[in-house]
Amino acid sequence: GLGALFYTTVGAGVSVLPWGVGRLLMGLVFSLGLILVIVGGAELFTGNNLIVMAVMARRVPPTLLLRNWGIVYLGNFAGALGTALLVYWSGQYTLGGGAVGLTALATGLHKASLAFWPAFFLGVLCNALVCLAVWLTMGAHTTADKILAILFPITAFVAAGFEHSVANMYFLPFALLVKGDAAYLASVGKTAADFAALTWPAFLAGNLIPVTLGNIVGGSGLVGLVYGFVYLRGRR
Repeated sequence: GLGALFYTTVGAGVSVLPWGVGRLLMGLVFSLGLILVIVGGAELFTGNNLIVMAVMARRVPPTLLLRNWGIVYLGNFAGALGTALLVYWSGQYTLGGGAVGLTALATGLHKASLAFWPAFFLGVLCNALVCLAVWLTMGAHTTADKILAILFPITAFVAAGFEHSVANMYFLPFALLVKGDAAYLASVGKTAADFAALTWPAFLAGNLIPVTLGNIVGGSGLVGLVYGFVYLRGRR
């Protein structure tokens, strides 16, 4: 959520830059999210998809894997919603002449408009990179090492437009909250009708479900199971 907040704030000012350069900057600042998770010792659902490696090594039973995923997913959802509410109540989205809010609305509208399968495969690609970032931090010895290991994979997934379920737990609810501020919309020459596709059902059913499933396949399958097969095969 905090990485997404940074993303929308910086994204409000990149329109004067070439598209790729703007995406690069937005990806770099979004990396704050995983840096806070890894260095701060928090729990992230998408990163915890790597627990399948412990299941393969028979050090964790599948029931505990599912229990962890369920608790962390709900905790991430609660934290993202809480962050969205705090930022909305702060009025931060009105900064830059309302440009921050417009960036949040455009981001939410794009995500809510994705079809199921594109959202799914964008989620697969996203969490492959997120879990590779987490994997790389396992070889880090200092805080600076961990931050450097995180920057490039996370910047890549954001710049490429991939989909992250936990980030979307902030992006879309925040955009929906901003959409509900009629006075703000009027101040920037918009109405709620301009964002008709941005709805709670579109967020939950149209985005969050396929992206979550894709994240599980990308993180657990393309990274966790592959590296588990390579490094843990035959071990107890």
